Amino acid sequence: MLVKEKIYTIPVLDAFQTESECPFCTLYNTLEQNSINFTLGPSYMENDVRIETNKKGFCLPHYQMMSKEKNSLGLALMLHTHMIHVHKNLNELLKKQKPNKKSSFPSFFSKKGNTGVTENLVEQYLHEIHNSCYICEQIQNTFDRYVDTFFYLWKKDKSFIDLVKKCNGFCLQHFGVLYSTAPNFLNQIQLSDFYECIIPLQLENLKRIEEELDWFIKKFDYRYEKEPWKNSKDALPRGILKMAGSSKKV
Repeated sequence: MLVKEKIYTIPVLDAFQTESECPFCTLYNTLEQNSINFTLGPSYMENDVRIETNKKGFCLPHYQMMSKEKNSLGLALMLHTHMIHVHKNLNELLKKQKPNKKSSFPSFFSKKGNTGVTENLVEQYLHEIHNSCYICEQIQNTFDRYVDTFFYLWKKDKSFIDLVKKCNGFCLQHFGVLYSTAPNFLNQIQLSDFYECIIPLQLENLKRIEEELDWFIKKFDYRYEKEPWKNSKDALPRGILKMAGSSKKV
């Protein structure tokens, strides 16, 4: 019997009980949609949320996803105040970091960091803005807890291990997360058992997708036209998910 379901274990258990090519992509996609719904809901008028969205903005994929939702006004308001925030900060930095008059090319060098390397604060700020996203940050914070929960269940609940063994493996991205972070959660004996489970599981399911894609390709050959599709009709999107995942970050 599974351990008593606590609030943080339920989504992980549900994901591993759902048919998919990667339970962690299922978790991520649910988090992503919930975060978009939250951001475009009444929360965007709350002061603490608006301060964060003004500062961080959103990445292009999440701007695009939100633009397809039914709250253009909410998105426009957040974009407008974020733009005002960035405009003000960029204007102040550009005033402070004027091009070096002694140089034949523009240089916005202003100060040295702890390493002694001169920092370009304008470039640094633009880089931060380009790589910041309120929704990505919200997702990542919860996703990290789900990874913690996965290993908690692995150590505490043998029936959860059975669920993992029955799943279709993981996308390469999330397999990498599990493979690389496992030593942070498991002792040497547990780690050995864990790798003995997930490595063959991953390789077997990669082989399965390869074979299904092979049959999908064969079905375009007239010689196989009358043959059944087997499990290959949706092999292409599942193969893409297996190789590239369905999440922007982890």
